[in-house]
Amino acid sequence: MKKLILAAVLLAMLVPGTQSLFAADKPVNLALVTPIQIFKSTESIAGLRLNLIYGKNDNMTGLDIGLANHATGKLQGIQWGVVNLAGQGGAGIQWGWVNIDKGGTFTGLQYGYYNETNQMVGLQLGLLNWAQSANGLQIGLINVIRKGGWFPVFPIINGSFK
Repeated sequence: MKKLILAAVLLAMLVPGTQSLFAADKPVNLALVTPIQIFKSTESIAGLRLNLIYGKNDNMTGLDIGLANHATGKLQGIQWGVVNLAGQGGAGIQWGWVNIDKGGTFTGLQYGYYNETNQMVGLQLGLLNWAQSANGLQIGLINVIRKGGWFPVFPIINGSFK
């Protein structure tokens, strides 16, 4: 097993551009409240980010845990907290009381009391689910799909499959 891991690491180092890709993103960040965090909010994190109160970074790839988690760019991974924010779409899971993606397309699962995204591909589970457009399902007390849904507003279940 160790030989397999070593071979994978060596192969990744040989692929052109891989080292510069890893050098751009920071592997871990710890934030009390932005700007009191290890790396600046303009840096991207690829790995683990722990936000004791509020943490903000550009792109977030990996596991994002805290009270309030904010990726101003893309989210690729899991945000788990009370409030989860993504600015430019992404893929993964937002699991919290309030989950908002203001950007392009969010692919995956939003699970919480209030879920909002511009374009949803996947599943929203919550009391209030809101999407500008969707390719998937919303399950909750109130479900809103502004364009192209089965219904503009509908209780229990709404969706659209394109």
